Amino acid sequence: MNGQTKPLNDLLDKLPVDLYQEVRDFIEFLIRKKSINSSAKPVFDWAGSVKGLKNTSVEMQHKISEDRLPVR
Repeated sequence: MNGQTKPLNDLLDKLPVDLYQEVRDFIEFLIRKKSINSSAKPVFDWAGSVKGLKNTSVEMQHKISEDRLPVR
């Protein structure tokens, strides 16, 4: 940290309460966002569901789309 950069705590101490809460909410959002992005793994549970088709790309796209639709 260079001499021109103030520590974060010093800046937070100068904020009014409502802005302090807004900064806190934003920091918590960033932490959750990072946690979700770093732990999310792709799901390929549809793999193999297109067996038996004539293997045209359009047919495969339709079958994959059907398999990805949520069950209601």
